[in-house]
Amino acid sequence: MKAAYIQNGSVHVGEMPDPVPGKGQALVRTHSCGMCASEAHFLHSGETIIGLSKVHGGPYAGLDFSRPFVPGHEYVGEIIDYGPGSKRTVKAGRKVTSIPIMRQSGAHAIVGFSHDCPGGFGEYMLLDEDMMLEVPGDLDDDLAAMTEPLAVGLEHARRGRPDKEDVVLVLGCGAIGLGVIAGLKLMGIAPIVAADFHEARRSLAIAMGADIVIDPRELSPYGPLPDFGDRRANLIYECVGLPGLLQQVITGVGFGARIVMGGYCMEPEQLLVFAAQNKRLNIQFAGGEEPEDMELALRAIADGRIDVRPWLGTRIGLNNVRAAMADMSNPLSPIRTVVDPRGL
Repeated sequence: MKAAYIQNGSVHVGEMPDPVPGKGQALVRTHSCGMCASEAHFLHSGETIIGLSKVHGGPYAGLDFSRPFVPGHEYVGEIIDYGPGSKRTVKAGRKVTSIPIMRQSGAHAIVGFSHDCPGGFGEYMLLDEDMMLEVPGDLDDDLAAMTEPLAVGLEHARRGRPDKEDVVLVLGCGAIGLGVIAGLKLMGIAPIVAADFHEARRSLAIAMGADIVIDPRELSPYGPLPDFGDRRANLIYECVGLPGLLQQVITGVGFGARIVMGGYCMEPEQLLVFAAQNKRLNIQFAGGEEPEDMELALRAIADGRIDVRPWLGTRIGLNNVRAAMADMSNPLSPIRTVVDPRGL
């Protein structure tokens, strides 16, 4: 199959072996796959991420950075066939997405970060039939591919256990932060304050449901908010992942605040525990999406409750993957570039 793959920190385009499904595995032809920052992280820090997984436990311990792997974990595709002995839960020819986890046939892998389970930057994937969700046939492929990144934000949003008395602050308006805002809005939570240095991202936050946006260079997001009677945010979602930011939040927030860590920081973080204890802070670490988040994300996209169209930028073929990944750190880039591996 044709694929864009990562090997030794570089993106290549070429032929990779066609995956062969085992029991409980579906062979899927990829239609669309979103491009996530985690793939770009592997270009620069792949060996570090693999090493951390080996020491501390994690899903990337089985990767060999010197061997090629096909990334892409935000996908929608068409079922071609199943491995022998499968339940065949969704008919061939139907479209599906899934949590990017493979647990069938003795495997335990992350789709798109595995040598055995190629991701959506290739023409074909293997999906766990117990993880698949059928996608409505009339739902646009690119919108359906946003199910997984939206589901991550929905998971983070509910981890904070928000209620109607909270003033919520979302730090960082990339895909995770925008998904958190959408999830909070869906739960009827208000007010929602969003902070980001970049005007375009702040505009997207308003589109997703934020009540006000803040440029942190002009107003501290942790202090009294004039638009809300000088109330302070008491539930903060950190969706950036830069070292030092958690301590900044601890220093800035008021007594009894709750902090949800959604940003993925791959570097050591120093915390002044004394400051957090004095304020009786609660810090909750959020992870990836769970099945309930995927189901809600897909339903909300399909029925229009959450409009992810503002996330979408250009649709590209495999030959443009390298340049698009290199440009992901540009804040003017779209939230999601979509790869169609059926074309070059």
